[in-house]
Amino acid sequence: MLGRQRMTVLVTGGAGYVGSHTVKRLTADGARAVVLDTLEQGHPELVRGAELVVGNAADTARLDEIFARHSIDAVLHFAAYASVEESVRHPDRYWRNNVDATRTLLESMVRAHVRRIVFSSSCATYGVPERLPLVEDHPQRPVNPYGETKVAVERMLADFERDHGLRSVVFRYFNAAGADPGGEIGEWHDPETHLIPLVLDAAACRRDAVSIFGADYPTPDGTCIRDYIHVTDLADAHVLGLAHLAAGSASEAFNLGNGAGFSVRQVIATAERVTGRPIPHRAAPRRVGDPPVLVGSSEKARGVLGWTPRYGGLETIVATAWRWHERLRRLT
Repeated sequence: MLGRQRMTVLVTGGAGYVGSHTVKRLTADGARAVVLDTLEQGHPELVRGAELVVGNAADTARLDEIFARHSIDAVLHFAAYASVEESVRHPDRYWRNNVDATRTLLESMVRAHVRRIVFSSSCATYGVPERLPLVEDHPQRPVNPYGETKVAVERMLADFERDHGLRSVVFRYFNAAGADPGGEIGEWHDPETHLIPLVLDAAACRRDAVSIFGADYPTPDGTCIRDYIHVTDLADAHVLGLAHLAAGSASEAFNLGNGAGFSVRQVIATAERVTGRPIPHRAAPRRVGDPPVLVGSSEKARGVLGWTPRYGGLETIVATAWRWHERLRRLT
């Protein structure tokens, strides 16, 4: 998929959730991956088949050393803070880590004559939807600092292309979920903020109950509806994004989602079926800025990249997460 010549790819944040799954997919496809991760949120146990360099994308000297030593062909840039709630409390950390560090990375790429990058963006760049499903030309009006930092990097990439010929593929994720179908790696956050692992924690009696933030939305069951996309499908898209750039194609931005939404109550009910266990839950106040429904169209990625999600069903997503969750309990 990446061509006959073996590609060497720098993967920032490659010890994290989506990054580690993409590293596994890359190496299975014959590429060589060099992972740069601070391990602040990543885990070395998740890095499979790649060299791990512990360091920060804001470290110019470390970046220049990596580019010089490994003859990097392209970059996959996952390294970022990704909590909406935390970004509201500490916006300065998010601008430093997500934007300033990316500028440092791009400058090092220019010095090393590396002109291809795939960037991990977010549907948070769109803000409150004006219409659904969300498509790539929807206005980007983020409602939190996290989304603002992702928009800032997207604009920076456009500037670096004009000035330095650096081409990019931008992926705007919806809700990454699930785990490696083989059970080797999966989601591992501390603290955990994502719905499916929180639900599975409750199923495993590692938390008392799951909070449902708002049960009075204008949706069929009163709870928020979100678009969940399997992490392995995200990894596949990144390999296709690299192939797109390797073929000399133009810079593009793509949504990555299932194109279907599932409510909080549907996720809980599905997890109860998968685990065979009751999942205690309780109503809690709405969170500021949470739209009732957030679902995206990925037709552009399907058409341009030939991307087809393989693990689209909610039950499949939850089942792979549960297998990893049981293994993670033994590891921790």
